[in-house]
Amino acid sequence: MSSLTLAPSLLSADFSNLGAAISKIEKSGGKAVHIDVMDGQFVPEITYGQPVIRSIRSLTKLPFDVHLMVQKPETQIESFIKSGADWITFHYEATNHAHRIIQQIHQAGKKAGIAICPATPVSVLSEILECADIILIMTVNPGWGGQTIIPSCVEKVSELKHIREEKKYKYLISVDGGVNSKTLDTVVKAGTDIVVSGSSFFNGELNWNY
Repeated sequence: MSSLTLAPSLLSADFSNLGAAISKIEKSGGKAVHIDVMDGQFVPEITYGQPVIRSIRSLTKLPFDVHLMVQKPETQIESFIKSGADWITFHYEATNHAHRIIQQIHQAGKKAGIAICPATPVSVLSEILECADIILIMTVNPGWGGQTIIPSCVEKVSELKHIREEKKYKYLISVDGGVNSKTLDTVVKAGTDIVVSGSSFFNGELNWNY
């Protein structure tokens, strides 16, 4: 079994039947459930929050990979942990207190991730790469599913892999956006550890052979 982790995103699932979506993730070899939380401010759309996560937590033992696309994530970390999050990823662009948030997540015994949007360079993360568990590279602009991957963003994966090897860091590299059967090999060869896929996974287009 490959160490590559598939983390399908519920953003593209049928919201009226999330139980069936989680069952599909389990049966298809998913190793985590990616949950996109949008607040209507950091990104235009609003999805779901803590009550929904609590309601589905008992449906699976898979880790909940909660991706906070929200402003001031530091104000909501505790409530998402209580709701059942196992991994919490917040956006570098949404806070001035990235290091403090990572500490907060770690103190609760959870994995801490930090995400960057397509226009944000890897270099801004230099001071916190050592303490993060997951680095999430957005390969589309966040907020909507079904977008086409931005090729230049894949180069960030290779850059992060090089830094990890050079510095002997431990973080995993996650890619979110536009991953389908045509682009999967490209992001994997670049050094991706966690593949997030939404629409391509749920419409059956993603051919997962890893």
